[in-house]
Amino acid sequence: MTKIDLTGRKALVTGAARGIGAAIAKALTDAGASVMIGDVLADLGRETAQTLSAGGSTARFVKLDVTSDSDWEAAVAATVKELGSFDLLVNNAGIEITSLVIDVKAEDLRRMFDVNAVGTLLGIKHAFRTMKPGGAAGRGGSIVNIASVAATIAFPAIAGYSATKSAVDRMTRIAANESGKLGYGVRVNCVYPGLVPTEMGMKLAHDIVAAGLAPSVEAAVGDVIAQTPLGRLGEVGDMADAVVFLSSDAARFITGIGLPVDGGMGM
Repeated sequence: MTKIDLTGRKALVTGAARGIGAAIAKALTDAGASVMIGDVLADLGRETAQTLSAGGSTARFVKLDVTSDSDWEAAVAATVKELGSFDLLVNNAGIEITSLVIDVKAEDLRRMFDVNAVGTLLGIKHAFRTMKPGGAAGRGGSIVNIASVAATIAFPAIAGYSATKSAVDRMTRIAANESGKLGYGVRVNCVYPGLVPTEMGMKLAHDIVAAGLAPSVEAAVGDVIAQTPLGRLGEVGDMADAVVFLSSDAARFITGIGLPVDGGMGM
């Protein structure tokens, strides 16, 4: 067995100011990696980086709007300069706007696709350019994209979000294929988190009630738990541990997969 040890690895995690992203950043640093936190939430992102640094880890912050090519260029350059290299990318940034199909708004769909799908693909692009032979880092690496159990099940009121996360799944596999065939040396995988009671996750529960699909938030959460064979909601640590595994040498022969971390909900 290979011990999960990321000492010497240099990571950029998007949407890492809070929630699952912050947990992923902490788990990576706990495993020995240095981490750049990229987020539009500048104050909170700096605070998260400072908290990690205070614990003895190496963590920095860079403002990153994942929908912006120029922001990606600057964030990747800052990662290489401040951390010394770049060989791990976690595309975690995402948004969810709940809507029944009959009420969906075009602008909400475009916003979700811009952040969740375009933002992820831009991240893969810039990571490839930097990690592949001849790039500014040039020693290969690993990309982990955060998809969702919503990409694998028909859950009501999130048709648009589900579509964006299905797109993340497909682009993951295509990118893995290209990386292998073109000799980039970069593994590309994704995970499908189940419902986690973060601010975003609980907002969905409230939105499900507002859409008339559950009588209360407790009932909405209970419905999810009832669909989950392991009988509970996910925890941020469940997702973070999966990302650490896929980022490590323990997963050195794994690429192009979607790993469910959903308690069996999507089976």
